[in-house]
Amino acid sequence: MKGKRILAALSGGVDSSVAALLLQRQGWEVIGISMDLYDFSKVTKDRAGTCCSLDDLYDARRVCDALNIPYYVLNLRDEFRREVIDPFVREYSSGRTPNPCILCNEHLKFRALLRKADELGAEGVATGHYAVIRREPSGRCRLFAAPDASKDQSYFLFSLESERLRRIHFPVGEMEKEEVRRIAEEAGLLVFEKRESQDICFVTDDSYTEFLNRSGIQEEEGRFLDRSGNVLGTHKGVLRYTVGQRKGLGIAAKEPLYVVAIDAERNEIILGTEDETLSTTATAGRFSFVSGAPPAKEFRATAKVRFRHPGEGATVRVEGDRLRATFDSPQRSVTPGQALVLYDGKEVLGGGWIECENASRS
Repeated sequence: MKGKRILAALSGGVDSSVAALLLQRQGWEVIGISMDLYDFSKVTKDRAGTCCSLDDLYDARRVCDALNIPYYVLNLRDEFRREVIDPFVREYSSGRTPNPCILCNEHLKFRALLRKADELGAEGVATGHYAVIRREPSGRCRLFAAPDASKDQSYFLFSLESERLRRIHFPVGEMEKEEVRRIAEEAGLLVFEKRESQDICFVTDDSYTEFLNRSGIQEEEGRFLDRSGNVLGTHKGVLRYTVGQRKGLGIAAKEPLYVVAIDAERNEIILGTEDETLSTTATAGRFSFVSGAPPAKEFRATAKVRFRHPGEGATVRVEGDRLRATFDSPQRSVTPGQALVLYDGKEVLGGGWIECENASRS
């Protein structure tokens, strides 16, 4: 690798820091770069447990100083708002539950940063993701889940096609977290004990609802209904609920009730029993596959309907511009706005965005 230049995307956390360190040890000419995505200058709340804050940029700079590599901060605030925040607001206001981290990976980390790599004459971009890229002699790249299932982040990367994967590196992808922390500590990187980021970075007050209200989405009270159209009570606004939710409904019933569908247009939320949260199918639009195309018109896969979902066997059929996955057994809380990600064993095939099934009451 001697003489080859690469951008190390630094979040200020231990994973991306060790990724940069390992690349340097392999002989790469490493350039550290962080993304300035959001104005945190007026945020006074403790930001521990998130990413991309001013403190995180400071930590990333300290890592680069320790490694004696150049460091840049790339202002992507406008692109972040357009590609991540605006869709987040639109999805919630439409009664869906979005996953902004996938959009950030696709549009910012692995599109905008690759453009910057071109400007700086770099081969590509490396991050601290826990996922594995296999490079074949033909030049094709395949994406796999990390060996450590508890840290695997391949779900968030399903939209990366082979051509982009050729220029992406995950140096810590096959490692365990404790090994990563040990390497950081032994190298004297002060971030070795830093907490992992877990929250959505731009929701700075822990309240999606308040963030959405500030973004211009106004709430109105509406009706809780059952599938037959019976009124069960009054909700406080569709922004406050998501499919599968049980707590915080404020409805007295003989058995626990769950949100089974949200009709944002009518400002109605449909409640049902636990059994009514089960779905036998999921439909996804805006799909893509790592190889560039689905393996067949109909194929078998393991389908994950959210990040922590263990996955379920499914028969997947391509129906025009949609995918329809029929599960081997019904799955709980298949939520519009989340990603349906398809695996063949550990390999990520691709996926799409879950759409509303028939949410209307019967």
